[in-house]
Amino acid sequence: MEATTAAPFSSCVTPRQNISSSPSSLLLSRKKLGSANLKFKSPRSLSVRASSASDSVVTLLDYGAGNVRSIRNALRHLGFSIKDVKTPGDILNADRLIFPGVGAFAPAMDVLNKTGMGEALCTYIEDDRPFLGICLGLQLLFDSSEENGPVKGLGVIPGTVGRFDSSAGIRVPHIGWNALQVGKDSEILDDVGSRHVYFVHSYRAIPSNENKDWISSTCHYGESFISSIRKGNVHAVQFHPEKSGEVGLSVLRRFLDPKSPLKQKPMERKASKLAKRVIACLDVRTNDKGDLVVTKGDQYDVREQSNENEVRNLGKPVDLAGQYYKDGADEISFLNITGFRDFPLGDLPMIQVLRYTSENVFVPLTVGGGIRDFTDATGRYMYYSSLEVAAEYFRSGADKISIGSDAVYAAEEFVKSGVKTGKSSLEQISRVYGNQAVVVSIDPRRVYVNHPDDVPYKVIRVTNPGPNGEEYAWYQCTVSGGREGRPIGAYELAKAVEELGAGEILLNCIDCDGQGKGFDTDLVKLISDSVGIPVIASSGAGTPEHFSGVFETTNASAALAAGIFHRKEVPIQSVKEHLLEKSIEVRM
Repeated sequence: MEATTAAPFSSCVTPRQNISSSPSSLLLSRKKLGSANLKFKSPRSLSVRASSASDSVVTLLDYGAGNVRSIRNALRHLGFSIKDVKTPGDILNADRLIFPGVGAFAPAMDVLNKTGMGEALCTYIEDDRPFLGICLGLQLLFDSSEENGPVKGLGVIPGTVGRFDSSAGIRVPHIGWNALQVGKDSEILDDVGSRHVYFVHSYRAIPSNENKDWISSTCHYGESFISSIRKGNVHAVQFHPEKSGEVGLSVLRRFLDPKSPLKQKPMERKASKLAKRVIACLDVRTNDKGDLVVTKGDQYDVREQSNENEVRNLGKPVDLAGQYYKDGADEISFLNITGFRDFPLGDLPMIQVLRYTSENVFVPLTVGGGIRDFTDATGRYMYYSSLEVAAEYFRSGADKISIGSDAVYAAEEFVKSGVKTGKSSLEQISRVYGNQAVVVSIDPRRVYVNHPDDVPYKVIRVTNPGPNGEEYAWYQCTVSGGREGRPIGAYELAKAVEELGAGEILLNCIDCDGQGKGFDTDLVKLISDSVGIPVIASSGAGTPEHFSGVFETTNASAALAAGIFHRKEVPIQSVKEHLLEKSIEVRM
């Protein structure tokens, strides 16, 4: 999937085939990362077992476009083993076939046509054999796509896949948990009921008289679009079941074992539209003993105010992520807060955290910290591009990556020159992976001024005056974990990174960080009103009322918190129950 005009983007979160056609990592083949001071044991949870060995094999069509770790983990969690498609014959011989389409429409069709897999796939579907397409795996079934096109599709279903119309007042990409309008005889959606499922895409297919016999559900986002199809044993979904929590696992379970008993839980409230997201953030770093811990800053200071001055330790990252998934977090965000000092891929434990977390956490995972071009200065002096850094994180289980300082530098250059070079980390990663896979993290600090004309940046009238009665302020962006101020405001940065390919903005505020007095709604409103991509409010949450406050007064799509969850001051479920009481749509 895609969304900027600078270059073609992919249709789903995971990488295109021009990153690597090999399941092995580019980076791991160049640099041995097998040794580390920290050891992890992969957490195991109970899984649903297939009834027999012959029934437990699923054929997976991974045509080399990139990471499909999430769907593999989901299938293994359900007790199934995986056979990878290597030849067209493997498709024709499959008992059950899953196509987790990743990448852009045109490159995917090119691979399918050149390998003969497209013809085999059409034959398999025409024979009404068990098939499940996911995201791009649904879109490719249609006649054509407008994504960098028109591009001809497999032609199984009538219709053209087009881009969401942002002029309708919606934010593109469509990211988050939305409701389905399920039709009759949907079969694999029987357990979904009134619950939300997770979408992340910029392109969609529209219902028509020609394809109405295929449609098993629709979803509304500015307009009604096709969220799933079914005809006989052939199924496909636009959402991501492997990232839709227990509801998504039930979709996979019903496809793999149609006779499995329904496990739908009673719902007191029916999902009706795109939900506001509640995100748990884990700031991860090594402490002074060399252990990888979750910490939390007070205005970005993560050390205890004690004689030892040690790094604040709030728990183990894999354990906390697993608990937050069970508690109902809509996404989990990992921030490697020392990533700006050291090259991130020298930190194998952080990569292990992603891998182990993704085995049992089936909601979106974001990772940030140190995503940039860098040279390994530990002795080999090898150069690694930001694409390689991002590729390793995606292959390790991340669904989105968050770029901080490097995006600030790119935005500064773009504001000065007005030219998109295509060389920045932000531009390269969004071009290859899709803008919906790239979050830009903004770390601004409030600067009070007496008059709007005092600085050449966007100035707003603030709700709470400054220390000397100042009624105005601008928000200065920082880099290196808030240590260095830059000559660019949050407003200017947000507008620039949207142009350069960001699909989402994580909006922090150094002044509010760790204070527990609420989000800076002046800042959140400024930015969320200024861009057409989703904005995540961050920094300052201390009570459930702070979440409802930011959603009621701004256009934030999500709100993120850390310390109040880590310290068990406010449970995630309490936040969501409060939001429901305020008539704010959330996933329960």
